[in-house]
Amino acid sequence: MFTDEDYPSVPYPGRRPAGSFVHDDATGWGLAPHPAGWRLTDGPDLDDWLAARDAAPLADRVPVLCYGSNVCPSKLTWLRHTLGLPGPAVLLHARCTGIAAVWASGLRVVDDQRPATLAALPGNTEDHAVWLATPEQVAVLDRCEGRGERYRLVRVDTGEVRLMDSRDGTVGTVVDGPLAYTATPPPRQARLSRLPLLVDGTLVRCADVPQSGAAALVGEPAEDDGLAVRELSGAPDPAEHPGRLFVYGTLQPDASDWWRLEPHATGEPRPAALPGTLFDTGLGYPALRLGNGPGVSGWVVDLAEPAAALSTMDDYEGAEYRRVRVSLPGGPLCWTYVWINPTAGLRMLTGPWGSANASRR
Repeated sequence: MFTDEDYPSVPYPGRRPAGSFVHDDATGWGLAPHPAGWRLTDGPDLDDWLAARDAAPLADRVPVLCYGSNVCPSKLTWLRHTLGLPGPAVLLHARCTGIAAVWASGLRVVDDQRPATLAALPGNTEDHAVWLATPEQVAVLDRCEGRGERYRLVRVDTGEVRLMDSRDGTVGTVVDGPLAYTATPPPRQARLSRLPLLVDGTLVRCADVPQSGAAALVGEPAEDDGLAVRELSGAPDPAEHPGRLFVYGTLQPDASDWWRLEPHATGEPRPAALPGTLFDTGLGYPALRLGNGPGVSGWVVDLAEPAAALSTMDDYEGAEYRRVRVSLPGGPLCWTYVWINPTAGLRMLTGPWGSANASRR
């Protein structure tokens, strides 16, 4: 556990914890990944911890790549006190390649410090954070970042963002297309530009020049940030992140209820597996529990319109299951459905749930 005093916000962008953490009430707690999601270090499951605070679960949050002051605990408290940031903030340590936090060409009005902005930088590697933010928290970030004026909210398709296991530095799950606030391009760019600064034609990484030297830099604004992005209009939908579903029972290709999912699928399903245990409910469909176990085989299905597809699948799965994000070993995030009823008395399955065992529900 730590307090804001350990991580001051001045000078910009402030100090940040080395690993993943959850922050609330000017206090932070370290986080560690586990097969069923994230938990407080030597503590409870993060979703249980959030529920105890009447806060949104991880499934109702969107991944926002943070590369500047929004990773600083003292800044989070400022957002709460000044702009009304609601609820705990969940920030996961991430390793980013092919992109960089660089100094922007304009200065901040409040203190004449130089802010950071995001840019493409092939071959670069640096660590930042993925904020799993509620839509209400994103609305506060919109105000703080000057969405539509200084920055725009986009999905970033340049480079790669992977979550890290802060315990041993293992680079793991891919977060593809994370949200980020990037410079609004001309002619919408506000008076104080957030386009990257070029000094002698070169980007200046925030990691290479501290704020004490950044404000004195002299150069020209770049024409653009070099990023491939998809700009969002309106509020982001958590169901769009990620755009794929891991299926292991009656929704598998060639199983009895594949016909329900097939109209929403795009591309070819891919075989995959994740840590956990599968049980036979005796009702014609299996029950998944994540965590240590023999492993569960299934298929990854890409979704053409994730929000619409998952709304339909939520209705189909019903109250016996909860939709959660899972990390495929060494691969991307996926949605899947986990069994929330008791498993006492259910037979553990040692192999995959085959189409011969699946009957229509």
